[in-house]
Amino acid sequence: MPPGIRLVQKISSTRAFAKVAPRFIPAMDRAVHRLTRGKVLLSAQMLPGVVLTARGAKTGQLRRTPLACMPEESSGTWLLIGSNFGRPGHPAWTANLLAHPEVSISWKGVDVAVTARLLAGAEREEAWAAALRFWPPYATYQARVDREIRLFRLDRRD
Repeated sequence: MPPGIRLVQKISSTRAFAKVAPRFIPAMDRAVHRLTRGKVLLSAQMLPGVVLTARGAKTGQLRRTPLACMPEESSGTWLLIGSNFGRPGHPAWTANLLAHPEVSISWKGVDVAVTARLLAGAEREEAWAAALRFWPPYATYQARVDREIRLFRLDRRD
């Protein structure tokens, strides 16, 4: 575990972080990602991250959203966790994936065409357990909300 990661996990579990992070982190990530032509995502220094490009559920317009992800090395897939930092309501990008599952991600500066699939049942339970091992604060986020946090698996498209 990289130095300082436990401190970051503790801070990211706070309600104060949940209020500030949704505005600050994505804006910072978008700017740095654009300036470095897709090579750097600042938040990925602590957690792996992608920039998701998806069509808006209502508008159909392309939306670019920096997100933490959990790469699944063995299968070449990624998990996206719709935690919304433990705030009420599903994040908007999850509705976009439900409406338009064929999306792309920028992963380490490379654009990858993927299909998003909402996980359910035993597959979701297994992915959730892996997500909690990967980033324990997700348990705190889930405890704060009445909704079930959405999990998506991103599979590569040819």
